[in-house]
Amino acid sequence: LKIYNQEINKRRIAIEHVFGRLKTFKILAEQYRNRGKRLGLRFNLIAAIYNLELSKK
Repeated sequence: LKIYNQEINKRRIAIEHVFGRLKTFKILAEQYRNRGKRLGLRFNLIAAIYNLELSKK
């Protein structure tokens, strides 16, 4: 059980780090106030920028 929890925590912390990096984009850090129609597009663009940064490392 302890090893299982450690594995879950390792994965969770990695995901939390990604969320933290994504929140440097103000649009994701605050309440979204624009039309929801383009939220998916904007989120995909931000994710693409993040993935591009990861590929450079």
